[in-house]
Amino acid sequence: MAKISWKPGNMVYPLPAVMVTVRGKDGEDNIITIAWTGTVCTNPPMLYISVRNERYSYHLLKEAGEFVVNLTTEALVKATDYCGVRSGSQVDKFKETGLTKEEAKVISCPMIGESPVNIECKVREIIPLGSHDMFLADVVNVNVDDKYMEEGGKFDLNQAGPLVYSHGGYYKTGKKLGTFGYSVKKKRKNRKS
Repeated sequence: MAKISWKPGNMVYPLPAVMVTVRGKDGEDNIITIAWTGTVCTNPPMLYISVRNERYSYHLLKEAGEFVVNLTTEALVKATDYCGVRSGSQVDKFKETGLTKEEAKVISCPMIGESPVNIECKVREIIPLGSHDMFLADVVNVNVDDKYMEEGGKFDLNQAGPLVYSHGGYYKTGKKLGTFGYSVKKKRKNRKS
């Protein structure tokens, strides 16, 4: 197998496709679809989103200093795409998609009721990077849909069919191939009765 050298670019795929909700200083709510997002730190819990400064939501995010990352599912794929290709300066995305607007618990921002996980964030720093600016944020609260709770209090997001984005397409996550540490886990010996 031969390798072909390509120009430098982002090839880390798939990525979570999330809908970020924000409320501007004048009370205008908006949803923006983001794929440039991820975990930055566990303790304290932090994540990032990267946004182009010409996007309508960019200035809302900057002035509000807070936002909600709403995880998406197969059932939300059409709304996820719509919120990524339509501008909030032209349409009310909550109205057009029929998504349920719920108030966040800690910050003053809407969250999407149909999302299985809503991650409330406060911006720590905005880092200019080039085509995008990175909003580095502290996670201040997480809301989860109780229908994905298992006995013993474990949350199983995989039941929701999380949505990912890869090279222009949306995909539902697939089958489990292993668990953390399975490659080094010792096998149990069979006991004879």
